[in-house]
This record gives sequence, structure tokens and C-alpha cells, in this order.
Amino acid sequence: MKIKLVLRVLAYICLVTSAMMIFPLTLSAYDRSDDLLAFTLSITIGSAFSAMILYTTRQTSSATMGIREGAGITGFSWLMASFVGALPYRLSGYCTSYTDAFFETMSGFTTTGATILNDIEALPRGLLLWRSLTHWMGGMGIIVLGLAVLPFLGVSGMAMYKAEVPGIEAGKVTPRLHQTAVRLWVVYVILTLSEAVLLMFGGMTLFDAICHSFSTIATGGFSTKNNSLAFYHSPYIRWVITIFMFLSGVNFSLYFLIPQRKFRDIFRDEELRGYVGVIVVAVVIIIFSFMTNKMYFGFEHTLRRITLHVVSVITTTGFIAEDYDKWPELSRMVFIVIMFIGASGGSTGGGCKVSRFIILWRSLKAEVSRLLHPRAVITSRMNGKPIPKSTTESTTAFFVLYMALLTLCTLITTAYGIDILTAFTGVLTCLSNVGPGFNLLGAVESFSWLPDGVKWMFSFCMYAGRLELFAVILLFMPSTYRK
Repeated sequence: MKIKLVLRVLAYICLVTSAMMIFPLTLSAYDRSDDLLAFTLSITIGSAFSAMILYTTRQTSSATMGIREGAGITGFSWLMASFVGALPYRLSGYCTSYTDAFFETMSGFTTTGATILNDIEALPRGLLLWRSLTHWMGGMGIIVLGLAVLPFLGVSGMAMYKAEVPGIEAGKVTPRLHQTAVRLWVVYVILTLSEAVLLMFGGMTLFDAICHSFSTIATGGFSTKNNSLAFYHSPYIRWVITIFMFLSGVNFSLYFLIPQRKFRDIFRDEELRGYVGVIVVAVVIIIFSFMTNKMYFGFEHTLRRITLHVVSVITTTGFIAEDYDKWPELSRMVFIVIMFIGASGGSTGGGCKVSRFIILWRSLKAEVSRLLHPRAVITSRMNGKPIPKSTTESTTAFFVLYMALLTLCTLITTAYGIDILTAFTGVLTCLSNVGPGFNLLGAVESFSWLPDGVKWMFSFCMYAGRLELFAVILLFMPSTYRK
């Protein structure tokens, strides 16, 4: 691995992260709030560090970037952004330790939405904007943002692009990677602005509308209110956020088919149909559990409550309008299942992704058919195309690694004396980038009471889950750093 090349690109990522702090800095200056100095110092520190690295690596060319460099840049860029992004929380004093500041920042960039803050409304607007902005940057991806604003990274940036974009495969929308990154961000911005405008029509202030749009489109879940969406009693606002959470859980490549009027291809997409099917089944099951437990209070009211939380969980957004930890046991079990499943590949959502479950199911059917017909040539297909053996193998490996990490981290968490339900759902919600778990880490609880060791481990789970495990595992393999 060419370390100087990796450091040079990381310096640019650090510079972009620092530059994004100008927006909350401007708001803090306007409000004359006490976080103004924190943002000023953070930008200065980040810029100075970037300048120092860029100067010492000034003779390094990005044209020599290979797979190892791409893996290193992808993995370390998220750590770099989180270490720098944590500075405003710590320097302002609203996080009493760097552990808490890093946890909050990693939760923001990975769009997990788990928080250690107990009184969110006590934060100045600059920090609230930065919380939501970390969601928005991390939703589409730090590397994709870098490819969009730093075109030279596209010279050999495909390895980074594939490692960061979630799903079984990350194809380019256009022949040039830089153009692909720009077009993805164009769709991202259009969705964000559209939701913000609609939320303002519903009575939200401009600031709250922007922050909630950042969190929704990134499927993050940070709110500007302590009670999240429970603060807003408007059915209109809740339906708007539900719809945009759903749209953010769709593979973004499908949106490029709309200008081409290829609507038939969109509706024939098997992952989209599976994504919608899981939501519909989950909503129906929970409605049934409500009816059997006498919690059914009118069709629209019940449908709105359930649909909002089902979409929030499956897209791994994590917005809440009430404490669903008090819902019937069947409902809670459904939520745990859809935490595993997650949204579509190529979306801003987390989880294992619907496409992987489709591939796993097709592979299972094929193996059963081979037992019945040993001489038959059976080909598993998705969207009419044969599923390559390498894709099936990587999908199986992903699930094995996911379950192994989930089990190991749950065991470590219970070693701290935390009950099994809290430990399991805490690890699951971080690994799938959902946000709220159950029991002591439920929908209305924070992560502030956790021991520092657990917070660092949960931060790692959020990090590994966002980069879909393999990109992080590569960083721990000696072969990544040598020939």
C-alpha cells in the first residue's frame, strides 16, 4: 500500500469535512451562540492538519492508486471524518468526553441515529445543524462526496466507490465515475429540498424542516426535538416523512430511469418489489397484533402509526413518534426481523439489504432443486439475469460475517452486566445502522449510560455496518499493506 497516497487523499477528505463546518459556523455566528468558538477551532485544526499532510505528500500522484489504496482510503476516511467531526461536540463542552463526542459523530456519519445526548433541545442551533449535516454527508457517502467535489479521485476511485456504496454491487450510472457521483448527489439534493419544502407547508420552521430533511433522506433519524416526531402531532408531517423515508430506502439507480420513462423497468425490479412486500407484510402483521390486543383505534390513525415506524425501522432511519417498545410482543419481533433485512442496496438505508435475502432465497431453492434433480443445470436469476457464483459466495460470506460479529459483540456487551435483550438489540441496531433498540436502549432511551468500552465497540459496529463489513475487515489483514 502506498501510504503517502492514502494520507494525501485522507487529507482532502479531512479538508472537505472541515469545510462543511462553515455552514453551522455561519449559523452560530448569526445566533451568537456559545458553540461559535468550537466550530472556529475545529475548522482551524482540521484545515491545518490537512495542509500539513498535503504539503508533505505534494509529489504524490493519485494516478497510481490501486485496490489496496482504495480499501485503505475508504476505511480510514470514515474514521478521519469522525475524529475531526467530533471536535465541535467536545470543544463546545456539550459532550463531556471525547468518547461521547466520537460516538455521536460516528452515529451521525453512519446514519445510525443512536445518541448519547439526553437534552437535545439544549444544544445551540449550530450543533443541531452539524448533527443533521453529518447524517446528510454520510447518507450518500463521504467517498461519493469526495468523488463529486474532487474529480481527480475518479482516476482510480472505483475501488473506493464499490467499497462504500451499499449493496451486492455498485455499478456506475455513467461511464465516468465523477459524473456518476455528481448525478447521485443531484438526486439526493432534489429529494432533500422537496421534503424540506413540503415540511414547511406542514408548519415546520425552515431550520427544523432542513434538519429533518437531512436526517430523513440520509435515513439517519437525528431530530431537533427531544421527542423526535412525537413533538409534531400533524398527520401531514408524519405522512410526508414516512413517504420520503420510503423513497430513500429505494435503490437510487432506479431514479435515473424516470427521465428515460422506463417505468416498466422500475416496477419490475425484484428488489423494489421485495422491499415493498416486506413493508406491506410487516404492517399487516402489526395491525393484526394491535387488533388482538385491543389497540386498534381507527383505520387511518392505526395505519399511520404502524406504517411510520415500520418504514422508519426497515429503512434504518430510526425516527419515532411513540414508544413502540410498549407494543405487543409480536410487533417487537417484527421490528427485530426487519432490522436484519434493511432497505434496498444502493440506497441510503442500512441492514443486510433486501437484495441479499433474495439471492440467499434463490440459492436455497437452487440447492433443494439439485437434491431432487442431480443432473439438472439450475441457474438462479435476479431481474432476469443469472446470479454469478461470486455474488452468491460473497452474499453467503457477508451473512456469516454479520452473524459472527453480532454474536461476538453481544457476548462482549453482556460481559459488562447488560441484559441480553438490551445487548442484542443494541449491537443489532448499531450494526444495521438503525438507531433505537429495545429495553434499556429502546425508542425513548439514550446510549449515554453505557460504559465507555461498550460505546467504542458500538461505534465500531456502526462503522463496520455502514461499510458493509468487508471494507473494514480488509484494514485488519496484513496482506492489505504488503505485496
